[in-house]
Amino acid sequence: MIEWIKSQSPAKAQFMFAHGAGAGSDSEFMQQIAQLIAAQGIDVGLFDFEYMQIAKQTNKRRPPDRAPKLLDYFERILTMAQPELPLFIGGKSMGGRMASMLASEARTSTPAIAGVLAFGYPFHPPGKPDKLRIDHFGKIAYPFMVLQGERDTFGTREELTQMQLDKRPDFVWLPDGDHSLKPRKRSGFTQEGNQQIAADQAVSFIKQYI
Repeated sequence: MIEWIKSQSPAKAQFMFAHGAGAGSDSEFMQQIAQLIAAQGIDVGLFDFEYMQIAKQTNKRRPPDRAPKLLDYFERILTMAQPELPLFIGGKSMGGRMASMLASEARTSTPAIAGVLAFGYPFHPPGKPDKLRIDHFGKIAYPFMVLQGERDTFGTREELTQMQLDKRPDFVWLPDGDHSLKPRKRSGFTQEGNQQIAADQAVSFIKQYI
């Protein structure tokens, strides 16, 4: 159920990394970020939510399950975490949102969480800035970092700089990045460079809280 991307040196912590709505744990983004984080002494656990498992088995795209089902499955995954290592949770887009929602709930069977990381948080659906997905932010009792492309249509830097949040995450802005942190060619930045920055900042965040 969990694919571990292991650090080659003794791990200092572990990061349980949930995928986004449309692509599973084997996507290029998930695999590359996991490898970059694991290269710096953090074990990374990847997994597929149940709807994604079915989509892969049937070779047919499926919409994500409703949030309660996703959260229940995420909680089950966390019970398989390595008990000797500090546990950080997070994800790409929907996965980051689910991680932050799980961190906002007092679930007795959830292992102790040290912090939350969201890559490309979906603050609102594209083109619908009034439909915000931040009601639970004030209930997150853990350190929380969002790594966001400056041009992310789910929440741009301009929008989020002006937004009032019950709990304001630590923000890392990836230059000219879209929802997958990819910049435009003319910007002079690269997706590989932005992913490296994001991974470096994520590792710094994790090491700050262990």
